[in-house]
Amino acid sequence: MHSRPLHGTGLSVSALGLGTVKFGRNQSVKYPTAFDLPSDEAILSLLDLAREEGINLLDTAPAYGTSEERIGQLLGSRRDEWVLVSKAGENFDGTGSTFDFSPEAITASVERSLSRLRTDRVECLLLHSDGNDIDVLDHSGAVEALLTLKDAGKIRAVGISTKTVAGGLRAVELGLDAVMVTYNPWFREEESILDAAAEQGMTVFLKKALGSGWFGGEAAPENPVASALEFVFSHPATTAAIVGTINPSHLRENCRALRETLGEN
Repeated sequence: MHSRPLHGTGLSVSALGLGTVKFGRNQSVKYPTAFDLPSDEAILSLLDLAREEGINLLDTAPAYGTSEERIGQLLGSRRDEWVLVSKAGENFDGTGSTFDFSPEAITASVERSLSRLRTDRVECLLLHSDGNDIDVLDHSGAVEALLTLKDAGKIRAVGISTKTVAGGLRAVELGLDAVMVTYNPWFREEESILDAAAEQGMTVFLKKALGSGWFGGEAAPENPVASALEFVFSHPATTAAIVGTINPSHLRENCRALRETLGEN
């Protein structure tokens, strides 16, 4: 699978990343259908398939329930095969989310993530915005906390998963390594962030590249996965699309569609 640089690290990430919300959380999520959390065996099989398909990028977060703990337990000695992206600022307590972007909370969150993931570093750490992107970036002290952790070698790249155009543009202005934005054929409001990021060579992770499985509702094209991937990768800023699934058939389909989109065999 095609890979692209993770800014400032010397590492490359696969163009398709595996999102892991469904590894650890099935409450208060916005997917079209309900689902049970997968067994350890099912996750291991899915991870094996992902590696066979050329995926090396795993995206997780404290807000994803038990996702971090399960990844840390199941990767074991294979941890170095993966580029891990996690987050800080949002926590999920089983019923709802709480947010804290103070330097103390961000530092504690990252240390907790390292413990859960059973690793000494994460390749990328994103602030998990509550929607007040500018306040988080400019006034909370969270960015400074991440940069301190980066200097300590516990994070290789820092960024933010944004919810506003202004926040994404501010992240580019600040010179962060990465930004995660929503972008797909049915939601193009944040395209200006990609435009700005392309000029700076910044890493851009896309969330909801497939519309979280809704595919634009009744207006969905005949092959919505291929259409969505062709659209998002037509923008030169796109580094990787993070797509969450626990269905092996869907994972294979996503990888096949991406290879065709990027002209790979």
